[in-house]
Amino acid sequence: MIFSSFVISDKEPIYVQICNHIKDNIEAGMLQKGSKLPSTREVSNVLKVSRNSVVTAYEILESEGIIKSVKGKGTFIDKVSRNSKDNFNVDWSSMINEYGEACTKLDILKTELPYKKGMISFKSIAPEEGLFDLEEFKRAFLNVCSMEGDKILNYGYAKGYNKLIDYLMKYMQEKGVNTEGKDILITNGFTEGFDIVLSSLTKAGDSIICEEPTHNTAIKIMKTHNLNIVGVPMDLDGINTKELDKQIKETNPKLAYIIPSYHNPTGIVMKGEKRQEVYKICEKYSVPIIEDGFNEELLYSSSHVPPLVSLSTEGNGVVYIGSFSKILFPGLRIGWIMADKNLIGALESVKRARTIHCSFIDQAILYQYMNSGAFTKYVKKVRKYYRDKYRFTLEEVKKNIPYECIMGEGGLHIFIKLKGISSRDVLAKCYEKGVLFMPGDIFYSGSGGEFTMRIGFSRVKKEEIKKGIKIIGDIVKEMS
Repeated sequence: MIFSSFVISDKEPIYVQICNHIKDNIEAGMLQKGSKLPSTREVSNVLKVSRNSVVTAYEILESEGIIKSVKGKGTFIDKVSRNSKDNFNVDWSSMINEYGEACTKLDILKTELPYKKGMISFKSIAPEEGLFDLEEFKRAFLNVCSMEGDKILNYGYAKGYNKLIDYLMKYMQEKGVNTEGKDILITNGFTEGFDIVLSSLTKAGDSIICEEPTHNTAIKIMKTHNLNIVGVPMDLDGINTKELDKQIKETNPKLAYIIPSYHNPTGIVMKGEKRQEVYKICEKYSVPIIEDGFNEELLYSSSHVPPLVSLSTEGNGVVYIGSFSKILFPGLRIGWIMADKNLIGALESVKRARTIHCSFIDQAILYQYMNSGAFTKYVKKVRKYYRDKYRFTLEEVKKNIPYECIMGEGGLHIFIKLKGISSRDVLAKCYEKGVLFMPGDIFYSGSGGEFTMRIGFSRVKKEEIKKGIKIIGDIVKEMS
């Protein structure tokens, strides 16, 4: 109450003191325009003064336009303080630390050419939202509300929603993974999962092995942790294992980050024999593997290959980070880390210290959706849809764009290497004609990728794919 500090003086009338007290509070910013004042009766009782004195004070203030009374609602401040515009300004840009500066510098949404309305954009590899099974999702939501009621809206557990964890355990078993001695932590997608793992296992200056090129978001996270990124070149069937052995021997890395399936950006699927070789090399030098289970559901041209973590039958040397974000409901931001139980225990504490837990209602809805069988049906539908689109896009690329090689056999994108022509130079000319794609150099931790580009087709209509690829091809031909 504004009168809690009011001290009555015998040097001037009470009503004058009340008027001045309210004015002083307005000038000090304690009372803002629209603030409600206590009633005259309430002020009279608190100050133990005549109500007439309070009424007189309010009448004077209202005549001066400082307050106004609204019938049936009360009395409100109607004046803005002359001092409301203060000079408390901070030069925030000078306060941003090294981490903030690094994140800003590596933010491709701010540093790359922006999308403009009407453009044909091959930048995104997000799923086509028109394919989402909204009715099944609604049903899952209603089931969660009816079965768990208001409990699901309360705080949950840092480790995650138990039913979803159990489901994902079985899901990983179906991929051939021995889950004994392992556990799962639910995360806000791959990004948080990878960040938590690096935060918990590395320190600035540590070396980390990865494929070159690799996932741009992973590069960003590794760089913001001030890690020494050791990129190992890729062959057409995946990482060059001779170079992997050599680099591990020379750099003594803390971890190896590998995307064996539907590699981003190349789309390469590492075959079983090479997976065995990569696993054996890391095992030989005791280098733990962080496996990015990227787009494992979208294989178009061959049978499923078990993940690297499935090779760790009795061991615990692989940390698997999974997510459905590239095919199913990325807005839910749900992923998971599967690893040794003791490690998950530590990562759980890190998760709790950062964000307490992921949204429990989102986890519960995803569990209901997955457990109902809707996900299996959805994957069959989208696999055919994206396979047809992949083949269509691949045919248009082969027909229109002169290339040195095209990589990959699945996923939501195609990776192209041009014949000695800078993809950024091509992009600059394409941008003028309303076409965007992702230049390949952003997927390289150092220099490299100058002649490469990634074409994401998942959200582009076939007629636009045809038109956009032809524009890219015509420009490449002009520059050849």
